[in-house]
Amino acid sequence: MSAGDFWADLRVATPARIGLGRAGNALTTRAVLEAGAAHALARDAVHRPVDLPALTAALGGLGLGEARVVGSAAPDRATYLTRPDLGRVPAAPLTELAPAAGAEADLAVVVADGLSSAAVEAHAAPLLGALLPLLDAPTGVAAPVVATQARVAFGDHVGLALRARLCLVLIGERPGLSASDSLGAYLTWDPRPGVLDSARNCVSNIRPPHGLDYDTAARTIASLIVGARALGGTGVRLKAGAHELS
Repeated sequence: MSAGDFWADLRVATPARIGLGRAGNALTTRAVLEAGAAHALARDAVHRPVDLPALTAALGGLGLGEARVVGSAAPDRATYLTRPDLGRVPAAPLTELAPAAGAEADLAVVVADGLSSAAVEAHAAPLLGALLPLLDAPTGVAAPVVATQARVAFGDHVGLALRARLCLVLIGERPGLSASDSLGAYLTWDPRPGVLDSARNCVSNIRPPHGLDYDTAARTIASLIVGARALGGTGVRLKAGAHELS
């Protein structure tokens, strides 16, 4: 078997760049161009603003109510990228999210642009569409909140404003040269400012067909929600798969 055939067989099993050819002491022109294109996709994912009308329309079709849009304390993308702390807090108190008395929801859902607008545009609504039928009747879900220039901890402020027992943050993950549209899902019990990252559970790399598919990710999140209610907490004490759905 030739070297070329060997690498061709392995490339079927991974999107990683393996067995790249050489042109003298450098990569081949094709490999350089492919890496440049992947880098451009990653940069676009980070810098391109999320399409809010399309995203809110897709979320509105889930039957949870009209999606509301809020912003972090980072006034623009450049500030967001250089000041992660500002992406963790809202620009203003989230008083408009406060539910009416007796209308509190069990689960708050936050869709945050994070570091990949492509990820939330492509995967947030389909993932929620797969998740909602798996939730049992006691799990009331609030109308989704779209957060711009936001980090994971921004969801703690939303969850507190909504008086929810759980908060699920769907956020665009940092892109790489083989994945520019990866979505992460973070689940937090008793969301409030100051929650440590160790008190969250994360389901990562949701991006079919190359990453986790929607059904698998949804079942994992649903089982974590069941476990969180049973345990009264999330994070390092709650193990994925410990409360598998029947």
